[in-house]
Amino acid sequence: MSRQVYINGKFVPSDQATVSVFDHGLLYGDGIFEGLRSYGGKVFELKEHVRRLYESALAICLEIPISQDEMCDAIDLAVQTNAIDDGYIRAIVTRGVGTLGLDPNRCSNPQVIIIADTIALYPQEMYENGLEIVTASVIRNHPAALSPRIKSLNYLNNILAKIEGLRAGCVEALMLNHKGEVAECTGDNLFLVRDGKLFTPPLDAGILAGVTREVVVELACKAGIEVLKVALTKHDVYVADECFLTGTAAEVIPVVKVDDRAIGSGKPGPMTLDLKERFHAFARA
Repeated sequence: MSRQVYINGKFVPSDQATVSVFDHGLLYGDGIFEGLRSYGGKVFELKEHVRRLYESALAICLEIPISQDEMCDAIDLAVQTNAIDDGYIRAIVTRGVGTLGLDPNRCSNPQVIIIADTIALYPQEMYENGLEIVTASVIRNHPAALSPRIKSLNYLNNILAKIEGLRAGCVEALMLNHKGEVAECTGDNLFLVRDGKLFTPPLDAGILAGVTREVVVELACKAGIEVLKVALTKHDVYVADECFLTGTAAEVIPVVKVDDRAIGSGKPGPMTLDLKERFHAFARA
């Protein structure tokens, strides 16, 4: 089915949606993006995602040519135009057309692109039975080199770790930071359960400030679960009672094995399943 893609205020058929080969988003990965979900035609945590998009833009000195409110309206319109019920939205802003040099001052007309479609990141049986993941040798970008909190178009760091995971027969891979601490997976944040408490790496571990991550933290707190944002090691992962991942596309998905080691009982745990249900109820409320 052909989709209508939003480009700079207009909708065009997906097979006609193009950017210039001189766009620095293509040439150098110079741009930012956000992934969003819609449930029942309503975009989940829309304002929070758009706020993070503009924060990423500010961090790389990229001026988005429309306001946050206009971006929210455009994303809603993309969902409506494509008659998306439960779907996935990708909002992208590139630096725009420039020269073959790095200088962003030689670029003009940042491109605002919104794609609304459907997505199935993981098969349903993985939500029921849990994921098996491995630890990648590729570490998370050093925060002094490139802040992991910027959702830039250059995802090569994550892609290399993803390739490593896929070659090991896993659809996800755990990434450590430059200190050897647990950071996040290639596209998802990570949580551990131990002795009835919920643990997740802090932002200074070199992770993306996940919107779904924060929603799960809030849901856990409302349920009376103590949440600790602390530095974690692989040892903490191996001895955890439960493990799960969160992300816009992934939602909440259990992890039952890491580096060929069973986590807890080797099956999705009770807190994971409870928070998974709480998240689904919240997202569709």
